[in-house]
Amino acid sequence: MRLQAGSLGAENNALFVAVQGGFVILSIPEKLKVVKLWENLSASQLIEHAIARGEGALGIDGQLIVDTRPHTGRSPKDKFFVREPSSEAHIDWGDTNQAIGEDRFDALWDRVAAYLSEREVYALDCYVGADERYRVPLRVYTELAWHNLFARHLFITPERVDAAFTPEFTVVDAALFQADPERDGTRSSTFILVNLARRIILIGGTRYAGEIKKSVFTVMNYLLPLRETLPMHCSANVGKIGDVAVLFGLSGTGKTTLSSDSRRPLIGDDEHGWSADGVFNFEGGCYAKVIRLSPKAEPEIWAATHRFATVLENVTYDEHTRALDVDSDAKTENTRAAYPLNYIPNIVPSSQAGHPTTIVMLTADAFGVLPPIAKLSREQAMYHFLSGYTAKVAGTERGISEPQATFSTCFGAPFMVHHPTVYAALLGRKIDEHDVQCWLVNTGWTGGPYGVGHRMAIAHTRAMVNAAIEDRISGEFEPEPFFGLSVPRCVPEVPADVLNPRNAWSDTAAYDEQARKLAQLFFNNFKRFEGHVSAAVNAAAIRPLASS
Repeated sequence: MRLQAGSLGAENNALFVAVQGGFVILSIPEKLKVVKLWENLSASQLIEHAIARGEGALGIDGQLIVDTRPHTGRSPKDKFFVREPSSEAHIDWGDTNQAIGEDRFDALWDRVAAYLSEREVYALDCYVGADERYRVPLRVYTELAWHNLFARHLFITPERVDAAFTPEFTVVDAALFQADPERDGTRSSTFILVNLARRIILIGGTRYAGEIKKSVFTVMNYLLPLRETLPMHCSANVGKIGDVAVLFGLSGTGKTTLSSDSRRPLIGDDEHGWSADGVFNFEGGCYAKVIRLSPKAEPEIWAATHRFATVLENVTYDEHTRALDVDSDAKTENTRAAYPLNYIPNIVPSSQAGHPTTIVMLTADAFGVLPPIAKLSREQAMYHFLSGYTAKVAGTERGISEPQATFSTCFGAPFMVHHPTVYAALLGRKIDEHDVQCWLVNTGWTGGPYGVGHRMAIAHTRAMVNAAIEDRISGEFEPEPFFGLSVPRCVPEVPADVLNPRNAWSDTAAYDEQARKLAQLFFNNFKRFEGHVSAAVNAAAIRPLASS
């Protein structure tokens, strides 16, 4: 571990570092002193630093267990884009993509720089994007040692950094710095500011490391469509004959679980690009939910969470033995594990593959009315991609006492920068070009809504997904009346009575009422897109049925 000089930003309006008088001098835009800059430390070194600084505890298998409270998830309302001429026309401004002025950014930048000048800072040189033609070199600066370890796991980190490495984007995470909303123009003391002109992401006021990962994903969602490449919030794997499957889904719908399959090497579990040459992973690691993780149902993920250097966020553990209690939600329902991709035994080493043959859109329907699997036409796929439906359940958020529909466009609304139809149009073209088969899979509830019915069995869902990917679903399809879906009558290894959700309810009239309710929610949500999509996509939209 040695003090080195290095760049703290890209060349354009960048930060630079020079050694003067034994201190590292940052120009942020003005010169100031930093106590120490630790560059590109190993995982072991970062764990040593984190424990010595009181940032976390060592788990029974050498994991680093950390506590991010009070922030146990992202703060999407605290993310802002700097409004500036080079990117202004491309951004879909609104509640998701909020604007902040350049003067506000510069003033807060100065305050963060002054704060960091009195502290040790950790730096990591890495990449986002496995395909060298589309990847972006990053330099990630963090106040916390464990945040640097998180970035080392989640981004693509070379074994040795080339002396010519030049970052194109810089992330500065001052986790413990608190913004002053009145002074800084932020919504709260937490802030995630993206300056596309200066190629800087500025984060503060939160220990939740997911902000680092998702702010970089946001940048890729801005850059790649400008190069006719589709950024995707999805997992992906590949079969023995090179057949690639992409699984879209929001958090908690099963992307990581269902794509981690011993028979199909994993490309990645969360973020990918689809270029003219195929699919490539953005990341070098996984960020998996671990609440109630099962070694039987999710053996690969279970094993990865019990390895040295895995970062465990807000997981309850025994203070004496350091054994984990993954069933506990005492700190949060959103317990997480961050680990390198190579902790999964069956991966694609290059993190790249060809064009998808199958797309699966995952939804966790807490209303209990969507079929467990249905085949989608191209237009239905675009419709469900724009809808991005899943449901929140009682107990996961304050004030929720019954299932609430969530429509997160493109299965990742907080990270989409352009208008959603930009991404949907790209998806539609690629489905056409590569004759992709599309499916909707419900990983949520059946036999009744949340609290009455039960969660779909993982074994059944995995069998359905694998059968769809491997083109083993043949025979007749049954039209489903409420959502216009085509439901297979038979799926290998799945009991026939599982496939029709209405039959799983003891009270079919209650099912009909709940299905109409959800169909109406779909209908209301899609009104904002009706004027932006083709007549064929509008024709595929869900319309509520009148009561009989």
